[in-house]
Amino acid sequence: MNARIDVVLEDVLRLSAEERSAVAAALIDSLETSDESSVAEAWRAELLRRRADLRAGVVQGGPWPEVRARMSAM
Repeated sequence: MNARIDVVLEDVLRLSAEERSAVAAALIDSLETSDESSVAEAWRAELLRRRADLRAGVVQGGPWPEVRARMSAM
């Protein structure tokens, strides 16, 4: 990633889980084209499912540095 993305990401990660979910959905919607509407809808459904799991305590979030390190190791 570049420095600009890092700054934006740091700002977004300071938001509440619900606000981050809304940002994620908006970003996915912004990438949608008419041919990709079903893909965007599938991602939206997945985001809503994950948010519901987080709110219900089915899953727990983790600190961004740990998540980022795990992602980088993949």
